[in-house]
Amino acid sequence: MAPVIWWVRRDLRLADNQALAAAFAASGPVAPVFILDPALLNADDVSAKRLAFFFGGLRALDAALRERGSRLIVRRGDPLTELTRVTAELGAAGIYAEEDPWPYARQREARIAGQLPLHLTGGLTVHPPQAVLKANGEPYTVFTPFSRAWKALPLPVTSDLLDAPAHLPAPPDIAGLEIPGAPELPDDALFPPGETEAARRLRAFTRGEAAPIFRYGDARNRMDLDGTSQLSPYLRFGMLSARRAVVAARQAAEAAPDAESRKGAEVWLKELIWREFYMAILYHYPNVLDEAFRPALRDIPWSDDEAAYAAWCAGRTGYPVVDAAMRQLVRTGWMHNRARMIVASFLVKDLLIDWRWGERFFMQHLVDGDPAANNGGWQWIAGVGTDAAPYFRIFNPTLQGARFDPEGDYVRRWVPELARVAMGDIHAPWRMSPEEQQAAGCVIGRDYPAPIVDHAWARERTLAAYRRAE
Repeated sequence: MAPVIWWVRRDLRLADNQALAAAFAASGPVAPVFILDPALLNADDVSAKRLAFFFGGLRALDAALRERGSRLIVRRGDPLTELTRVTAELGAAGIYAEEDPWPYARQREARIAGQLPLHLTGGLTVHPPQAVLKANGEPYTVFTPFSRAWKALPLPVTSDLLDAPAHLPAPPDIAGLEIPGAPELPDDALFPPGETEAARRLRAFTRGEAAPIFRYGDARNRMDLDGTSQLSPYLRFGMLSARRAVVAARQAAEAAPDAESRKGAEVWLKELIWREFYMAILYHYPNVLDEAFRPALRDIPWSDDEAAYAAWCAGRTGYPVVDAAMRQLVRTGWMHNRARMIVASFLVKDLLIDWRWGERFFMQHLVDGDPAANNGGWQWIAGVGTDAAPYFRIFNPTLQGARFDPEGDYVRRWVPELARVAMGDIHAPWRMSPEEQQAAGCVIGRDYPAPIVDHAWARERTLAAYRRAE
């Protein structure tokens, strides 16, 4: 039988991989192929930490393939050109890959499908964007009805999940490149890459009587607690399938010991549906990557203060929770979701800086940076997107810090200048008297910056700017 190609992209796993299963069903030997695409590797929004995580995932996938008698064939160049060459070298009868709603990926798929036998499968989401539509065939642009329609479709159960193949025949001996070895992840990396680690984290989060998922409803907002799943990087690159995550969430809800625990599992499932919602929005409205979804708010008179933006990027705004979050992002490549909302609101609503500046900075640093979720989150907090928060919802960074980091542990971890500041002042250190500042070893304006903007004044400025744009 002629071999077939499994074109690996955002599905760095062997278990529950619909593209791999479809390639197997074609009956010929399966050749796993990955193309290093210069258009992506050299993009200006590439995160070094995300790239390191991704390359680590490729190495983990290659190791898993070799354990089963196969290997990953790596090429570099234009995907159409390289797949054409590999298809000819193998005499391949077909190419199988997961469908991707990202505009660049869709354009790439269309080019390839026009010249090669490309077969696309599901897998990046539980339900493809084309499946969750209104009765009139139009896409949803509000989350709640989307969620109801999504849940009304058949949901996966354990028996739907595909096992990883126990053995894979070796692909023909054709040339391939080494998986890039740099940049390397440190030994203490927050997210060790690979399918095995993804599965371990999912089990730890969702199984057992004291599973963290049962506390997720409340703990997910506490920046000082380890209350989130921290699975987003693994979902981003398909080291964990969306179906497996949804099955685990539903099983946890069924096994919950009480109503509050069940609520925690249901809230996590809701977050997984938000992921699918933003994927669907990007599929149906690709223009959101360049402009606000709401036409009426495409001409907000932004201040675009570059000095203020630089202070935000560096975690030097004078607002402790904002600075802690930005330093966490730059240092680790990850940021707590509540913190993401706080810093996004501060950039857009306090500094009146274009949300696209923040969206881009996040993509340049986040390990889990995903075009759909990142864009959706920024447009939501800016009040310019689908199902957006009202533009007059403006987070007070001082109150947010006090509520979701009540003892200041998160701030002290990432802003060591404030380590000795008392709990009552940790989120507003400028309120300390000169004597208190000296005692805490933190003189405002010398050891830690004074607030770069007055929140009350900034709020009124932003409301006026949005009103002018409507």
